Amino acid sequence: MKIEQSFCSISIVMILLNLNEELYENDLRALLMAFYPGRAIVRQEREGVQIRLTVLYDREASNVTMILETEHMVIKKQTGVDFSDKKQGKIDTKTLLYYICVEETKRELPWGTLTGIRPTKIAMTMLSEGKTEQEIWDYMRNIMLCGEEKTKLSIQIAKKERTILEQFDYKNGYSLYIGIPFCPTTCAYCSFTSYPINKWQTQVDEYLDHVELELDYIAQQFQDRPLHTVYFGGGTPTTLEPYQLDRILTKVETTFDLSNCVEFCVEAGRPDSITRQKLETLKQHAVTRISINPQTMKEETLALIGRRHTVDQVKQAYHLAREVGFTNINMDMILGLPDETEKDVRSTLEQLKELAPDNLTVHSLAIKRAARLNTQKESFADKKSINSEAIVEMTASYAKEMGMEPYYLYRQKNMTGNMENVGYAIPGKEGIYNILIMEELQTIAGAGAGATTKAVFGNRIERAENVKDVATYIQKTEEMIARKQKLFS
Repeated sequence: MKIEQSFCSISIVMILLNLNEELYENDLRALLMAFYPGRAIVRQEREGVQIRLTVLYDREASNVTMILETEHMVIKKQTGVDFSDKKQGKIDTKTLLYYICVEETKRELPWGTLTGIRPTKIAMTMLSEGKTEQEIWDYMRNIMLCGEEKTKLSIQIAKKERTILEQFDYKNGYSLYIGIPFCPTTCAYCSFTSYPINKWQTQVDEYLDHVELELDYIAQQFQDRPLHTVYFGGGTPTTLEPYQLDRILTKVETTFDLSNCVEFCVEAGRPDSITRQKLETLKQHAVTRISINPQTMKEETLALIGRRHTVDQVKQAYHLAREVGFTNINMDMILGLPDETEKDVRSTLEQLKELAPDNLTVHSLAIKRAARLNTQKESFADKKSINSEAIVEMTASYAKEMGMEPYYLYRQKNMTGNMENVGYAIPGKEGIYNILIMEELQTIAGAGAGATTKAVFGNRIERAENVKDVATYIQKTEEMIARKQKLFS
């Protein structure tokens, strides 16, 4: 089913969520948002409320009653709840809400009751527990109510990920993330740590001084563990000048033992940040994979979302990277961008197919709180965001034609069409860092403004986050290091 959503619909139509106790509230909110995209969910009666959901937990009777009221109908249902088992209790409660919303909206969700960002983690975990594919299928289809295609995709990706990860001892190693928080401009959909490079040009070298301090600490902390992947993200790392790229890449190569490194990736996402000299600088170092991300091949959309480059620049940057010698190039595209139709998506796919990248990452637009699509939504009031299972399936079909297979998947809140992000790759060209971070299977040490260090201690995961503001990061780098020291002490 096609989902069409206005960028300016948030807070116009509201859902009142009334619970007699705050149990599973976040999960219920997420499921409501999936069925009713763009609606604000409030806890008190106010103007604009058109849908009311009352949730009444009865611990003595071990049940929950839900009443959904709209202008046209009232739906009341009850189910038993095992309050002694938190996981099962959540499943029971969400399942009841799911069926109520299906009855009211007359549609099912492709991911059923799943509202987390890592659906494939379910399949991965069950495989590691020795469960069969049939057992995984039955659980996702009958308990989590996932659609057939999404269940099949989850199992397929989980098996692919296991095959890739079996090639190295990821459990005893770690990965390194380095954040370069500068961009030519900030895209309308972006909520990442990003600062216009033209305003920060004179402070980039000082910023790198402080990143290097963090790298020294990380190298010392992990000196007895193999480094498996290095990822330069942002922002756009290729906003750095060639000498700055050479400097930070040299620092990594001289500070860390890269003999066990299976992937060294640098985001070159913005074509307007790419030059031959920069690409040659990357190629002279240990970089094995880069990203050149158009997001769309429609000129009007590029201008609308603040990407100040042309389609021709995307193609020129790609061909330049091939000339320099890169054999593993990823390209991103986004579904659900303002006013893009299915025809526009097909046009983008046709042009990407002609370029023949090694990876294709397909994102469903997620409207983040800090992104301009939300903070300045009045500027996009007349724009529509359209996504559907048919569009997502079309991208999968094109990826297959390009010789690619799906290898990782994740979801985000407020995604258009309640879909997902999928990474496709020619076999052997998968982005290994993407798998490690999404499945949360390996410790990832982060350096730079906005970077997060995620420590995996068996089944427990803990985090240490760096401040996002560049000036504050420069002032408090020692504090960022101290946060890591506390995490690993």
